[in-house]
Amino acid sequence: MSTVQVFDPPMCCSTGVCGPTVDPKLARFASDLQWLASEGVLVERFNLAQQPQAFASSAIVKAALEKEGNACLPLIVINGEIASGGQYPSREQLAAMARVGVSEQAPSIYSDAVAELVAIGAAIAANCEPCFKYHFQQARKLGVSREDMMRAVKTAQSVKEAPAKAMLQLAQRYLEGESAALPMVQSCCG
Repeated sequence: MSTVQVFDPPMCCSTGVCGPTVDPKLARFASDLQWLASEGVLVERFNLAQQPQAFASSAIVKAALEKEGNACLPLIVINGEIASGGQYPSREQLAAMARVGVSEQAPSIYSDAVAELVAIGAAIAANCEPCFKYHFQQARKLGVSREDMMRAVKTAQSVKEAPAKAMLQLAQRYLEGESAALPMVQSCCG
């Protein structure tokens, strides 16, 4: 899990909604930090006016302040290293720096061809001949190989047969006299 520490310049509060006017960039940044925390990132925020000890106790923050003064603030420190300074990054930049959300999303593999393979499997499971014929033709138009369609059919058949096999095993247990140990249940069909 990443840790994001924000070292703000001296101000009355970090929300951006105090005083006579609203600072939209501070309000946006506060919202972005809440989002980051909801993604599992540990977020800590320090205000120089209210928590100077946090600035003094961090060697990298102290060094940045000694070198650049308050111009380096806000400092964004991620996992103990300065990731940004002098401005509030966007949500996308925060996500990339903390390696969460947008930057970690895997590209989608769902395509029209995959959708047709799923539909072929559903047609098999539903015993729907017109559905199978239609989706077989659509998959062919998309260039889906017969081997991939056969794999979809076999997978669907395996999924379809599993509950039937379990039901046959249950019936066999009941019919072989093991039913006395099984609990009584109400009928599902009336």
